[in-house]
Amino acid sequence: MAGAAAQNQPDLAMSHEPTVITTTYEANEKAALETRRSINGSLIAPVEFEADLEGEEPTPEDLETLPRISGKIPWMAYTIAFVELSERFGYYGCQALYTNFVQQPRPSATGANPAAEGKAGALGMGQRASTGISTFNSFWAYTTPILGAIIADEYWGRFNTIFFAIAFSIVGHILLIISALPSVLDSGKAIAPFIIGVITLGFGTGCFKANVSPLIAEQYRQTKPRVVIDPKTGQRAISDPTITISRIFLYFYMFVNVGSLFGQISMVYVEKYVGFWCAWLLPTIMFCFCPLVLWFCRNRYHKSPPTGSVLVRAVKLLFLAQKGRWSVNPVRTRKNLKAESFWEDVKPSHLGDRKPSWMLFDDAWVDQVARGLRACSCFTWIPLYWLSYNQMTGNLTSQAATMRLNGVPNDVINNLNPISLVIFIPIVDNFLYPALRKAHIHFTPIKRITVGFVLASLAMVAAAVTQYYIYKLSPCGNQANKCSEEDKPAPINVWVQSVPYILIGFSEIFTSITGLEYAFTKAPKNMRSLVTSYWHFMSAFSNAIGQAFTALSEDPLLVWNYGIIAILALVGGALFWFHQRPTDKKEDALNMLPDSTYVGKEGRHSVSEDRV
Repeated sequence: MAGAAAQNQPDLAMSHEPTVITTTYEANEKAALETRRSINGSLIAPVEFEADLEGEEPTPEDLETLPRISGKIPWMAYTIAFVELSERFGYYGCQALYTNFVQQPRPSATGANPAAEGKAGALGMGQRASTGISTFNSFWAYTTPILGAIIADEYWGRFNTIFFAIAFSIVGHILLIISALPSVLDSGKAIAPFIIGVITLGFGTGCFKANVSPLIAEQYRQTKPRVVIDPKTGQRAISDPTITISRIFLYFYMFVNVGSLFGQISMVYVEKYVGFWCAWLLPTIMFCFCPLVLWFCRNRYHKSPPTGSVLVRAVKLLFLAQKGRWSVNPVRTRKNLKAESFWEDVKPSHLGDRKPSWMLFDDAWVDQVARGLRACSCFTWIPLYWLSYNQMTGNLTSQAATMRLNGVPNDVINNLNPISLVIFIPIVDNFLYPALRKAHIHFTPIKRITVGFVLASLAMVAAAVTQYYIYKLSPCGNQANKCSEEDKPAPINVWVQSVPYILIGFSEIFTSITGLEYAFTKAPKNMRSLVTSYWHFMSAFSNAIGQAFTALSEDPLLVWNYGIIAILALVGGALFWFHQRPTDKKEDALNMLPDSTYVGKEGRHSVSEDRV
């Protein structure tokens, strides 16, 4: 999947025998069994992985001068990526159908949708209702990851929680099938199973999303930069795990979009030519392969055990750090909360005998919690980015219906987004990022996310310009959706929408993929699902904000809708960069923090190893 590595980005595990990246199950098992133990009620993990002991620790000069190369992506990660592909096949395929199912009227009494009858539809509730339901679906699906993270971290672990999520998703798909059966549509009661299906599927999606990306990234075991010999040049280089993790998330996201692409294309055509019931049957069948793959590979995965509620201790630590730092003077309060001693004063080594009984962790875990909270702070502005992205599944789909389709379903055009990602991700991985590293341009996560904001803003500018000309050229003027219902489109080819879709796709590479990477690499190892779920929750929060734009999601206000969102994305990117510049300067220092020995509270959970 990763393709040929760039010249300065070789597969480290294949490049020199002494460096062991621990990509095999046996190495994982050995490292875990030899080093875990229990002390004072806390599970203790190895301070360093075996891969972190190979090579040399880089000096500050090495970090500034030596080229950085990637390690090898473990092949077991690809099996998890296939499971994600199947899940995204269903989620995005269904999401693409929601707009037409709710907005458009049913074209025939049989429930089938032959091509001669125009656009597919079922409930005929209008664009505002379809936009509202689509927005709710996205909000719900990205709120529930917090529940999935708590279930995984506290009770079942990531692997078992993913099984639970798949079961919920299958039930949700079955309910969607029921809602689209001709007999149910004839009864006029299709809305009830449809809404329950959307809610059930969204819950399964959320529990899945919180855990699948940390699980796939955890299959790579190196965590610290090490100085090694680059076999392609024979020169010293830094084996940088952040580059490898970045590549894992790039190709993970490519699998996401392959699943999205096949799901949306296949399901919208089945929707049009057969019916919604058959379209929603496809992902149900696809989902059945997921538990089979996971069960077959279960003994080959590195699986972190549930660790108990470390969240409670993290919250207590934060409150302890804030104690005595609040003032009636807001300027002084901000200065106190930003002080260098904020976290140093609550480290166990500093408190000594004064530390509370719940403080069973070490100094390194305090630093990791601080880094994880810094990452969550970084995500504060992300909802303004997702406002642009969310236009694809609602308003842009409706916009396509007001232009000349030439026989193409209006909800198939948005596949330009996953197509662009499948094309651009290998280009970015094999050419753009290596070229930037070769030019000694440190394209950090903060810089990448900022660029993504700008591209999302430009995408909305393109959508606003397209909408302006639709109103100008449509036979119905600024009531273009009425002409759509009468099959009188504006004389504009629908493929003009390729501009916003491709720009949004490129922005995802820099913002969405990087956000997942940032959540994983900056979170404490026993809170990765939780920090990842917080990243996803920012998308849910964006959908809540998006509800405020529902009033603009109809004629004649759509130009204002796209224009305002374009401005918000640009302003959000500027504020994000201004707010996160200090963090950007500390990127290497944050990545070099020592590993903590603290895993979690020992209690009802067994001290299970990687092999579950």
